[in-house]
Amino acid sequence: MATDRQRSTNGLVREDPPDSPRIAWRKQMRASILDAAHELTCEAGWDEVSLTAVAARAQVSRPSVYKEFGNRAGLGRALVIRETQQFLAGVADTLHPGLPDSHACLEAAIRYVLEEAHTQPLIRAVIAAARHGSDSLLPYLTARTDPIFDAGQYLVREWLSTRYSEQPTENREMAADIIVRMTISHLILPAAEPHVTARRLATAALKPLHGRNRPPAGS
Repeated sequence: MATDRQRSTNGLVREDPPDSPRIAWRKQMRASILDAAHELTCEAGWDEVSLTAVAARAQVSRPSVYKEFGNRAGLGRALVIRETQQFLAGVADTLHPGLPDSHACLEAAIRYVLEEAHTQPLIRAVIAAARHGSDSLLPYLTARTDPIFDAGQYLVREWLSTRYSEQPTENREMAADIIVRMTISHLILPAAEPHVTARRLATAALKPLHGRNRPPAGS
């Protein structure tokens, strides 16, 4: 059942009330600003994007952009979060329920990240810029205290808890940290083809959990 519906006491399904005109307008304005920032970033890179240019492209006032996002950093953060929400949903779908074999399941998820990121225009632009110097949007993809990094950690920890419930929490958290950090590292600076990297990272990350019984690298 859709999340925007509720069941009334008499058993009939009813729609939630629509947003007020003011809230609907603000949501539309926010989406327009993010769309404009997305377009400009893909065209010239985030370092060349100004709030003035974003406001002009979105056809809103510059103060409106400041009011909604606080500053340029706030806009960049919101932009990356929106772009990666669907991306992370795809990772979650790969992990849950996922392939029966844990090594194969994790390998598929890592490969999804390495391959799918390059189909996302904004993420592709950020990665390309990072490979040729510095891009100020990159920290939002890689910083440990950022929601994107935390969301990735949470997804992997939850998956590990279903596959390795007998392992101490500390071991699962360590494995999750390895998986997320190394996947992002290889996303920015690839060392091999995605399928090769995914297999190697899955083997290395699960080694502490499997011990001597870990699956072979080619499994």
